[in-house]
Order: sequence, then structure tokens, then C-alpha cells
Amino acid sequence: MALTDNIDFDALTPVHWVGIAAAAVTGVYHLVTGVQIGGVFGVSFLFATAGFALGIAAVLVAYRPRLVYLLGIPFTGGQIVLWYLLNDVPPIPTGHAVDKGAQVVLIAALIVLLRREA
Repeated sequence: MALTDNIDFDALTPVHWVGIAAAAVTGVYHLVTGVQIGGVFGVSFLFATAGFALGIAAVLVAYRPRLVYLLGIPFTGGQIVLWYLLNDVPPIPTGHAVDKGAQVVLIAALIVLLRREA
């Protein structure tokens, strides 16, 4: 049985795909950054990577979608708040801007998806 056997591609809307793409962008950013930084702080980035990857997987297989959307909003929002608190901004480096932009898009997609579930 292939992984794609559990995915109902017809049920995934354009908003789902925008959210998946945004989560993938921020997940890859956190993976690369976590590996580059290393140490305990780098592990926190790898934890974020795992969270985004698990979120994508849960959406693809439609595992408790409402809960996934509800948890994804504060998880992603927390990333933005922590970044702001831990960085001296402005200026905002390009990589950070791409990551935070993807996170804002992800939160917007999750809100739209959550409202559709209501």
C-alpha cells in the first residue's frame, strides 16, 4: 500500500495546497537553519520542522482536520512571536522575510480552513 492511497486528492482545495506549500517553505527553512546552527538551539528549529511536516501529513490524510487547523494556528503564530523576541529587527534578512511571509500565509490558510469546518 502506497502513502498516496490514503490521500483523497479530490478533497484537497486550493486553500489546502496553499497551506501545504507555505508549511513546506517554512519547514525547509527551519530544517536548513537547524542543521546550520546545531546545538540545543538548532534542535528547536528541527522540532519546528517536525511540527510542520506532521501538520502537512495530517492534512494530506485528513486526520482530525479541525484539530490540526486549531493547533497549527498557535504553533505557527508562536514561531513568529519567538522570532520577533529573539531577533534584532529591523532589518529583516531576506531568508527570515520569506519564512515569516510563508508563516503568515499558512496562518491565513488555516483560519480559512477552520472557518469552513465550522
